[in-house]
Amino acid sequence: MRKALIVLITLILITACATSPTGRNQLILFPESQMAEMGSAAFASMKKSQTIDTNRRHNQYVNCIVNNLIPELNSMAPDMRSTRWETKVFVDDSPNAFALPGGKIGVHTGMFKVADNPSQLAAVIGHEIGHVWARHGNARVSNQYVSNAGLQLASVLAGEPTTEKQQLLNLLGVGTQLGGLAFSREDESEADEIGLELMARAGFDPAESVELWRNMSKMGGSKPPELLSTHPANETRIRDLQSKMVEAQKIYQQARARGKRPNCHL
Repeated sequence: MRKALIVLITLILITACATSPTGRNQLILFPESQMAEMGSAAFASMKKSQTIDTNRRHNQYVNCIVNNLIPELNSMAPDMRSTRWETKVFVDDSPNAFALPGGKIGVHTGMFKVADNPSQLAAVIGHEIGHVWARHGNARVSNQYVSNAGLQLASVLAGEPTTEKQQLLNLLGVGTQLGGLAFSREDESEADEIGLELMARAGFDPAESVELWRNMSKMGGSKPPELLSTHPANETRIRDLQSKMVEAQKIYQQARARGKRPNCHL
């Protein structure tokens, strides 16, 4: 029985390999519908525990940027078209933003002090949307699931009902930790690449992505902002963005020629 379960688990892991939008291999164990449920539950909890910004200008500004990015995402990723996006601005001085599976976007008011213009904020939001499209949340939960439980999975499944068994079978038990898991450097670089193209397609100047990260690095000090804590070194990130800038600028100019000129103002 134990050997059969191990073989079954191995087959599941093999068939769970997936390819990201840029061609990276990643482990995807969970249906996106369940990841969306996790993201929605986490977002609902945040809306109860954190202060939502009711400033009309702030909300119009952020929603204007999101509303210009999402149609381009739908063009790049048809499988995302059914996602119903929801955006909230939270009163928090930390320069942070996030996006969760299920189309939930949060922006801290602290970002307004770092992102000097709409294109810079679009770089941040586009990056976070990139994480969702590339299913990085699913991949990191899948990897944590395997690393924490994989070695004991056979014995747990073969045993009597226990807390551990319930945890393995109930995806929400993993999802409660979704916001606390760090993305890998590779995930961050991929989200940068996706975000760069996304903002350019929407008519936001991709060159401002470099300026945004320069602004973020100036705030580093002894305790860097949360957005920098698990990201590639600033120099590496900026160099990678600049290496893709010629193509991004071409996409940007084409978008502008087609009349894509976002009119978002704080």
